[in-house]
Parts: sequence; C-alpha cells; structure tokens
Amino acid sequence: MSEIAISVSHVSKTYQLYDKPTLRFKEALSIHKRSYHKDFHALNDVSFEVQKGEMVGIIGKNGAGKSTILKIITGVLRPTSGEVTINGKISALLELGAGFNPEYNGIQNAYLSGTMMGFSEEEMEKKIPEILKFADIGDFIRQPVKTYSSGMFARLAFAVAISVEPDILIIDEALSVGDVFFQAKCYKRMEDLKNSGKTVLFVTHDMGSVMKYCERAIIINDGRKYAEGPTRQMIDLYKKILVGQDEEQAQQEGKEEKKTTPELKVQKGTWLDYMLLNPNLQDYGDGRARIVSFGIFDHEDQISNTIYKMKQFTIKMRVKFQETIEHPIFAFSIKDLKGNELAGTNTIIEKTDTGIVQAGEMVEISFTQKMVLQGGQHLLSLGCTGYEGDDLVVYHRLYDVCCIQVLSQKTTVGFCDLDSTVAYRRSITDAEN
Repeated sequence: MSEIAISVSHVSKTYQLYDKPTLRFKEALSIHKRSYHKDFHALNDVSFEVQKGEMVGIIGKNGAGKSTILKIITGVLRPTSGEVTINGKISALLELGAGFNPEYNGIQNAYLSGTMMGFSEEEMEKKIPEILKFADIGDFIRQPVKTYSSGMFARLAFAVAISVEPDILIIDEALSVGDVFFQAKCYKRMEDLKNSGKTVLFVTHDMGSVMKYCERAIIINDGRKYAEGPTRQMIDLYKKILVGQDEEQAQQEGKEEKKTTPELKVQKGTWLDYMLLNPNLQDYGDGRARIVSFGIFDHEDQISNTIYKMKQFTIKMRVKFQETIEHPIFAFSIKDLKGNELAGTNTIIEKTDTGIVQAGEMVEISFTQKMVLQGGQHLLSLGCTGYEGDDLVVYHRLYDVCCIQVLSQKTTVGFCDLDSTVAYRRSITDAEN
C-alpha cells in the first residue's frame, strides 16, 4: 500500500431527485415510508488505484462523473458507498477560485488557502514570494479577486496549489482558461512534480495533453469506470464512445489481446451518425446539389473527429445532384477557432476532372492527406460549387460543420509541423567552413 497514492474502492454516489421541493418534506413525513424521489447514480461502483509518481488522466463525456470522483477523492463530497484511501498531502484545483474570498486580495487569499491546508502564517509568508513570481499578475495581486479575469484566477489558484508542495496534485479543467504560455508553464511544473515522485491526477477534455503527459488514463462513462490502460489505447477507445459505436465491441477492441481492427460497418446508418456535428454550422446554397453525408477517417480507416498529427487521414463526402451539372467543384477547408484559414484544397487545384454529373446521381469524393497541423481543435468546412460562365455558383456549402481534434505528442512553432529531420555534429574544424 505504501506505493499507492490513491485507492478508490467500489465508490458509488447517489443523489435523490425530486420533481418538486415539497415532495422532499412529504417523503420525510410519510408514515408508510412512501418514496417520492428518483435515484440518480452519479457514480456506480468505481474502483481504481493511482501509484506514487504517476500522472494519470481521467477522461469522459460531460456528465460522466469525472468531477464527482475528484470531489470524493479530495473530501469535498462523501460517497454513498465505498471507500477512498489517500497516502499523502493533497492539493486540488477543482473549480476556478474555489475557496477564495472574493473580497480579499490575492495575497490575503493565498494566506487563507494555505491556512486551510494546515500551514501557519509564518510558513505561508515564506511561500508568498514564489506564489507571486509564478502567478505573475503584477499589481492585481493587491486587488480584490472579484476584479480578476478568469486567467488571473487560474494563475493565482495554480500558484497557490503548487506552492504547498503537495504529494498529490489534483486538477479539474482549471487550466483551460489560461493563455498558452501559462498553460505551458503549468504543465512544466506538473512534469517537475511527477519527476520528483509526486502524483498528478487531472480531468481534461484536451486529449493532446492527456497523451503528452500521462502514461495511463481512466475512462469514466455514465458513472462507471469504463476502462483504464495505456493512454493512447484509452484515447482510441474514447473516440469510439464519442461517435456512438457499440460500447462492448469498442471495449473488446481496446484490450491488449486484440489481434485485428474490425472494419467500420457504416451500414448501421450514414456517416453522419458517427460524427460530432456543430449545431451552429452555416448551411447554404441554391440546392441543385446537396452534401448528404460526410465523414473523417483516421489512419486506421476508422471514422472519427480525432486525428493524430503526422498521420494520414481522409475526408469523404457524398453529394446528391438534383440537376445535371458540368464539372462540379468539391472542396474542403480547415480553420482555427479564431476563423483563420489553415489549410484546404479542391478538385480544381488537385486537377481532378469531375465530368458531367446527371440529375439524380450520387457521387462520392475523397481527399486523403497527412495531418500536419498542430495539436488542438480546428473547424472543417465542406463545399460543392461550380462555374457557370465566369460566375462561381454555390450549390451547397457547410461552414464549420464539425470539429477536428488533432492529437500531438510534439508541438512546434506556428500553425503546422514541417516534420524536420535534425542532424547534429560537434567539434567542427575551421577547415570545414
């Protein structure tokens, strides 16, 4: 047990839900002990262990129970049943600014947080310079935290959490609001903690960070521990959960003893059944042709919104024509979340002759390429257009139709990775110049 930092054993958390507040009192006063509530199982028999020195990610859909399990581990919530054993001092960032007094300034809140963790005022006084340096929010440190931006909250909260030198650091999405440089600094400090034998457990929707920093991940789905194992294997399994593929099949495929990757069976429905679509997409065109389905396929030919950097992937779309059209143009483009065009092409650029498509005909077009964009979230747009004389006509366009999540173990400078090969020599003589 000495090498186990966190042990979660058969933990369940059940909430009693009432349709009306009065039903709670009616149930309490019922002579016949009649029940007026419905049980909601936020967690159901969850068990896992985290070893000392591990950095473990917990992943899952919204509402899966990830935050609930972290709150139980840190003692914020009590489980309905089961047991949690902690071996070491915990510091947690469960919610941004949790435990801060909005009327206090940054320094006062640092003292307050440290006192709540068991440190004396004298001990915290020694830690304040390090907190100020890491938070790096300037004169705002002396202003009430109610005036802080979310980024300032994140800086101060993380600075305080790591200053207490915890044995176990627990983070629940709190870093997602910081700028990229602050996030990089935080992840570097988390790596330092791990290298010094500390334990880090964090929840995030950023699969790139999970893959880069964690050797192991745990999937929580519908309140249960769905699976745990090597990070990349768990991310692949999670991708299948997100697109609604058969969960038992997905779990079987995720086991180490799997021997083959079954072919995707699209006969269950159209490709759209497997894609995570943007509810706010822009959809327009004159309707003479219509994109009726599309899919993104990864390097293993699995349909998914998630692609690994430097791996091949394919964008496919099927277009139904209502009228006969000569030489239609098919296109896609990828933008960042700010709307900057990052990449894209079309059948004219690629010198593909699409010919004359007859009314009532369905065509399928595929674009296959290597994903060179940096890790992160990007937006995909699709189009079917054509020239009539000198005029470009839009038959159908889907702007920002879905998100492409790029997973990367290496982040270079800029929008894309040049896939450089490095050669390094030492002790070069002047004669070689």
